[in-house]
Amino acid sequence: MKKLCMLLLASCALGAAEARAEAPNVVVSIKPIHSVVASIMQGVGEPALIVDGGASPHTYTMKPSNAAALQKADVIFWLGPSLEAFLTKPLAALGGKATEVALSEAPALTKLPFREGGAFEAHDHGHEGDHDHDAHHDGHDHNAAEGGEHAHAHDEDGEEEHEGFDMHLWLDPKNAAVLAAKVAETLETADPANAARYHANLDRFTTRLETLDTEIRETIAPVKDKPFIVFHDAYQYFEKHFGVRVAGSITVSPETMPGAERISEIHAKVKTLGATCVFAEPQFEPKLVKVVTEGTSARAGVLDPEGGTLTAGPDLYFELMDGLATSLKACLAPAG
Repeated sequence: MKKLCMLLLASCALGAAEARAEAPNVVVSIKPIHSVVASIMQGVGEPALIVDGGASPHTYTMKPSNAAALQKADVIFWLGPSLEAFLTKPLAALGGKATEVALSEAPALTKLPFREGGAFEAHDHGHEGDHDHDAHHDGHDHNAAEGGEHAHAHDEDGEEEHEGFDMHLWLDPKNAAVLAAKVAETLETADPANAARYHANLDRFTTRLETLDTEIRETIAPVKDKPFIVFHDAYQYFEKHFGVRVAGSITVSPETMPGAERISEIHAKVKTLGATCVFAEPQFEPKLVKVVTEGTSARAGVLDPEGGTLTAGPDLYFELMDGLATSLKACLAPAG
């Protein structure tokens, strides 16, 4: 009898090992999306991450280890070439060996067009969740360049102007729910044996999002109507969803630093706004923030829209979003 029990236990252990081995090999481009995928895969497996640590997809260079991970992948999640341009050629070289999902193509996403210029306070940000972006962007298609592609032009100051949509989609919790649903659907197809687990994890993730949304609104309520300046224009999804007042950005795109005219324009706006906040980002040089706040009463803070300072994993998305709200409140409503 004892021998039989031991055989049964060994058989169960072998079966569990085989189940783990059959889980798909999943690779994800950036931390916020990796966190969504890791949440859906909890209890099944752990996805690999390409842009790890404090690196940014805007300036990332592929490593040999990244290429090796892509070669082994069964499923690859990224947003698309507008954000992760470094992945375009490596994915093309795979020749369809893996299921490649550009999540920016998921249906039902809210997509906002790029804003041109560093000062974009012209439209009203004072009403929570009720901003009329169409009035300000008349003639723009919010779903232009479907799939994430956009064209580049240059303004007189040398900065890029973009046609298409802003790829920082995850900063709207409703978009995060759409992305999670697409991830779960993809994994259920790739790994039907674990479909029930993926579905249950999706339900859990959605519930966490609802709680997060409520908590963020409570955190930022005291400062929601106070204007602030950001390093680059990455926050309009957060801005639109939660009704905060981003008054402008130092640069539209972190790949291209602003010229003297842009810096002068933002400096003037900061002086006009008075005791506002100007937020740097941990992945980029903060000297420009010092320049635009010099001689003003503005304070400096840090926002981390890509989770560069956070540990990758299923909790990162929630920590990232909560961190944005906490940083806004801390700078815009300082103690005393």
